[in-house]
Amino acid sequence: MSATRFFMTILLGLTLVSTAAAQEIETKLNIPYADNDNPRQALDLYLPTAKSEKPRPVIVFIHGGGWRNGDKKSGRGRLLPFVRSGEYAGVSVGYRLTDEAQWPSQIHDCKAAIRWIRAHAGEYNLDPEKIGIMGTSAGGHLVAMLGTSGGLESLEGELGQHNDEDSRVTCVVDFYGPTEMLTMGKSPGLDHNAPGSPEAKLLGGPIQEVKEIARQASPITHVSKDDAPFLIIHGTNDPLVPFEQSTRFQKKLKEAGVEATLITIKDGKHGGFRNRQMDQMIQAFFYKHLRGIERPIEDQTLENEPRRQR
Repeated sequence: MSATRFFMTILLGLTLVSTAAAQEIETKLNIPYADNDNPRQALDLYLPTAKSEKPRPVIVFIHGGGWRNGDKKSGRGRLLPFVRSGEYAGVSVGYRLTDEAQWPSQIHDCKAAIRWIRAHAGEYNLDPEKIGIMGTSAGGHLVAMLGTSGGLESLEGELGQHNDEDSRVTCVVDFYGPTEMLTMGKSPGLDHNAPGSPEAKLLGGPIQEVKEIARQASPITHVSKDDAPFLIIHGTNDPLVPFEQSTRFQKKLKEAGVEATLITIKDGKHGGFRNRQMDQMIQAFFYKHLRGIERPIEDQTLENEPRRQR
């Protein structure tokens, strides 16, 4: 199974909702968050149709694709299991890719989307103080940036009409995202320091030639004690993003006093993970930080379970 279809398995692996209890979904597509008609600067909103007396927490998904590919449409399959539970609203965020804009445009877009969610919380019965985010690969990088750069004016940007809103997030699920550009090096599947690498296209030049920009674009640079809690998931045999990107990042977070849990997928590659315990830990993480329901969450090394036979 590809990384882009990972969360489709939550319907089987997570006990969020039974088929009988599944909520109908209201979908609002291509909502502009930057007050323009750029289709990349838009979000998709997924809401349970059932009324709720309390505002619902929000789970936001940010797609991967090396900052040059991918689409917010991939968030639908990842978010719907959570939304169908009736417990959450879901948002899938698009952002400008590197054929259109370079860093820090991507994080400016993501922060503008978070500000839009807060500004429209009352309209859609969302809880503006409970915004969890998750992303894969390049999307993992962007959610890690959101989780560590709260309050940094240099990365905030001025997109949209809601600059009086906060872009901080409540908690972060980071799937194998790059966290320290200068140490990405040469992986089995990619030379990150090469002029044509995804990172070079993002940063405006080879990593080692634009070191200050590379540091600014690295979540590990911005770690501080007030960062959001993190759940990090990474495979030990990732051929694209070195596993050490996550271990060093977790260490830095914990040294700063930030809650940071690492799920290690033994022999896992760049996504395609399937493990019921991993799915349950993701659920527990959101329960704890978005709903105030305590669940045990601790570092785990898990096997990639074999594909189920039909």
